[in-house]
Amino acid sequence: MAQIHIEVNGRPYAVGCEDGQEAHLQELARLFDIQVRHVAADMGQLGDTRLFLMGALLLADEVADARTRLATAQTELAKLQADRARFETRAVEALENAATRIEGLAGA
Repeated sequence: MAQIHIEVNGRPYAVGCEDGQEAHLQELARLFDIQVRHVAADMGQLGDTRLFLMGALLLADEVADARTRLATAQTELAKLQADRARFETRAVEALENAATRIEGLAGA
């Protein structure tokens, strides 16, 4: 298990993570630090616990919004895929009808 040092709101923390996940954890800590610093700038220094709670709630809100947008996009994608399948079926039917008419004209 790897151990890295991160900084949140100017304070260092030692955090353990799986080997190979260090860069990912550093990026997550950077995003969390941004949120905590925004809360501190907006509300003043409330103490680490409250700052961290507010930062975590803001990130959770962003995750919830992203999940909602993803679900909406997935629903729209499914609708578009169904529409495409219907259009392809209609196109095949139109081509088959045209081929039958051409064969009929060629035979006459």
